[in-house]
Amino acid sequence: MDESIDITRQIDAARAGDTAALDALFPIVYDELRRLARAALARERADHTLQPTALVHEAYLRLVAQHSADWSGRAYFFSLAASLMRRILVNHARDRTALKRGGGAAAVTLSEAERVADGELDVLGLHEALERLAALDPRQARVVELKFFGGLEIDEIAGVVGVSPATVRRDWSLARLWLGRELSA
Repeated sequence: MDESIDITRQIDAARAGDTAALDALFPIVYDELRRLARAALARERADHTLQPTALVHEAYLRLVAQHSADWSGRAYFFSLAASLMRRILVNHARDRTALKRGGGAAAVTLSEAERVADGELDVLGLHEALERLAALDPRQARVVELKFFGGLEIDEIAGVVGVSPATVRRDWSLARLWLGRELSA
């Protein structure tokens, strides 16, 4: 059976209240969630205390706790997982930089963040910049979140957001420019 069909079938059953479907869903989506987690953590500092397995499990627990989530299929499921992983990483970064813990993160630009091997990503700085972008253009912020944190392809993002791939490319380009300016200031 095609994996995306099986994922969609399990998601639909879970939405209908089938708790066994949730149990069956985890092994099916685990590898993809690990890929997302590894990609998200690759942008983090080298001594990050959160491991991909812990990030996957925390995100999955939050996913299944969202009874009102609109899981309309595979792309929506993984976009929601990416959003939750981002929130977990932001919360982790906030905890780390809390004054009572002696924090203090150094800011990096988005272009530096894209060069994963060259530096660490200031998750809080990017999160705050994305919040400001969302106030100006929610769709552009969503495109960045899905592309950068979720690792979704242009066509997948277009399906999730409900616009054409050309619009996603344009939003991605404009958002990168805006975020680059914000993060370098």
